[in-house]
Amino acid sequence: MDKKPSPKKAPGFCSLRYGLALIMHFSNFTMITQRVSLSIAIIAMVNSSQPHGLSNASAEGPLAETLSDPSTSIKEFNTGGMAWTGQFTIWAKWAPPLERSKLTTIAGSGAAFGSFIILCVGGLISQALGWPFIFYIFGSIGCVCCLLWFTVIYDDPTHHPCISVREKEHIVASLAHQSSSPRRSVPIKAMARCLPLWAIFTGFFSHFWLCTIIITYLPTYISSVLHVNIRDSGVLSSLPFIAASSCTILGGQLADFLLSRNLLRLITVRKLFSSLGLLLPSLCAVALPFVASSYVTTIILLILIPGTSNLCDSGFIINTLDVAPRYASFLMGISRGFGLIAGIISSTATGFLISQDSVSGWRNVFFLSAAVNMFGMFFYITFGQAEIQDWAKEKTMTRL
Repeated sequence: MDKKPSPKKAPGFCSLRYGLALIMHFSNFTMITQRVSLSIAIIAMVNSSQPHGLSNASAEGPLAETLSDPSTSIKEFNTGGMAWTGQFTIWAKWAPPLERSKLTTIAGSGAAFGSFIILCVGGLISQALGWPFIFYIFGSIGCVCCLLWFTVIYDDPTHHPCISVREKEHIVASLAHQSSSPRRSVPIKAMARCLPLWAIFTGFFSHFWLCTIIITYLPTYISSVLHVNIRDSGVLSSLPFIAASSCTILGGQLADFLLSRNLLRLITVRKLFSSLGLLLPSLCAVALPFVASSYVTTIILLILIPGTSNLCDSGFIINTLDVAPRYASFLMGISRGFGLIAGIISSTATGFLISQDSVSGWRNVFFLSAAVNMFGMFFYITFGQAEIQDWAKEKTMTRL
């Protein structure tokens, strides 16, 4: 009963930890906009210097070329990967267990929101002001972000000069069960034998498999199946990203609401949102070949796939903070590595299948993606856990 007053004692949204989440949201926004603006600017530069030599490659403009490059989503993954994994080191010391979903999803949604913004305005800036202004604008935003990061972000709440006493006590008390001593080594063998970790890795593999296909081949699918030139609507191509950003934040709010009201156990919440984030996009993907004749229905399903898929952000994606908070950043890096492998395989397989036959190829792509998602969902439901593993506790480290 001693922990019940903590929500009343600790500040809510207008608190330093939520300020950190907004700064990280801003950081992820900045990183993704700079990455995509580089793709847009490079194409604009080449087109301005060699308008005829690249007429076939860029017939649909910078936006379409940026989205249709199969390596774009992989490069974006690499760009934000180190920063996103590093942020988990901070959340391991700043995020109370009942607020982890909220804080991490607020921070992580910045990438999807950044993609939405840059895809809406990047081409317009390039055409109206010239491609150098893409770098001037988003580079300036990056400088502001750096300034905020170095002045506001601290490793832990105990050393932050601006945190209130109430908030510091609330965070420290909520994380009292976690080890605070520096880790001495990484128990690789114990990690390799840990099924809950493999459940997380499998979830990442399944999640990135379908998401990479949608992000990479969205323009190709729209143009080949719906026969629509994606140049005609930059907003249309960016809608999946705003849906993903919104669902990420809403999912985090709902997950922590269920936990704070004691409606569901932690592991139940993680498995619920993981299941929804893998099952719902699979159903949308399987339905796509059967509604190809309907433009509106197809667009809705294409928007829903990345949107519902990001419900996983409140599931296995932050599960490393539950099972091994002292190694959360390291394990997040490995998890994203599995996601990168899935993206490479799925992109290659998709390109091969649709090159054989467009109609049956797309159907096989979506059915295969649904099968991969279902495997990841059942594996995580079976082996996923939310308790700190023995090898991640301080007593394990003292024996080494």
